[in-house]
Amino acid sequence: MKLLSLFLIFFKIGAFTFGGGYAMLPMIEQEVEAHGWMREEELVNFIAVSEATPGPFAINISTYVGTEVGGLSGAIAATLGVSMPAFLLMLVIAGIYTRFQEYWMVKGMMKGLRPAVVGLIAAAMVSVGGQVFIGSQGTLIFSALVFLLGIFLELRMKLHPILLLLLCAVLGVMAGYAGLIA
Repeated sequence: MKLLSLFLIFFKIGAFTFGGGYAMLPMIEQEVEAHGWMREEELVNFIAVSEATPGPFAINISTYVGTEVGGLSGAIAATLGVSMPAFLLMLVIAGIYTRFQEYWMVKGMMKGLRPAVVGLIAAAMVSVGGQVFIGSQGTLIFSALVFLLGIFLELRMKLHPILLLLLCAVLGVMAGYAGLIA
């Protein structure tokens, strides 16, 4: 029953969120907490690992949650659940989109989805950011400095995202080793 529940919940998440994995975060967080599958702190750790792991974020996070809840079978159920709606939808859309992309209704729908996706990503950022920035004063200061450094390096210096992730990981290890963060 747990495997079916994992599949159906992640199928729903995959079917009703647009904009990729980050847009799914609020729904994933709500479902995981509602079912008591893991604590918010654990989920934030899974989000960090999912971001650092190669591959699509939505697949990574669903696989991690599924593994935590139901082992290998849970990972398969959650991963299939989250990816199947997009797969089925793309089969349908690929066949008809080119014929309808110039219609005013299709253009309007696409323009309406953009701000909704940005809003979902912002909600995820606030939710995850709350977990990251809450803690000891040293952790708060360190996290804020790394956050600002990351924004600066991304916007001003156009640092490649992989280099940015590696740099921030090294800074985190060094700060933890030096006892600056708990």
